[in-house]
Amino acid sequence: MDIEEVKKNCNNKEFMLKAVKEEGKLLEYASPELQDDKEVVLEALKQDGESLEFASLRLKNDKDVIKLGVENAPWTICYASEKLKADREIVLESCKRYGQALYFASKELRADREVVKAAVENKGIIIKYASSDLQNDKELALIAVKQNKQAYHFISENLKQDEDIKALM
Repeated sequence: MDIEEVKKNCNNKEFMLKAVKEEGKLLEYASPELQDDKEVVLEALKQDGESLEFASLRLKNDKDVIKLGVENAPWTICYASEKLKADREIVLESCKRYGQALYFASKELRADREVVKAAVENKGIIIKYASSDLQNDKELALIAVKQNKQAYHFISENLKQDEDIKALM
């Protein structure tokens, strides 16, 4: 689809619905009103989760919108509102598929063992963003270090002396 044509029709809902169904990221060229239209944004997200970047701030605080974005592109949790970065269901799902999502999680969820475990199983080094209590959790440390030896640098000093951990190095 021609970008100039998309720009000319940025206020035309029917045109933009058709455009984002073909290429979700064309949401970038939609008018602010249509970037705030849930129907248009959901269509864009169905085609390309990365189009979440172009949704309005209001819709980045909409659980349905963020769930669909994260389902199709788990790293897009970074665009979620602070409220939804503290939503356990959304963050857990994102961490299962994209460990780095823990970086964007609320402080409370960085201390949630199940969330951290999901993130560490996906990407061991991400233990560096876990709470200090969970950096001192032997099971999580073993998972992290087995997955990535560099994770050793981010576990507690106490666990660095553990024989099972040392054996992995």
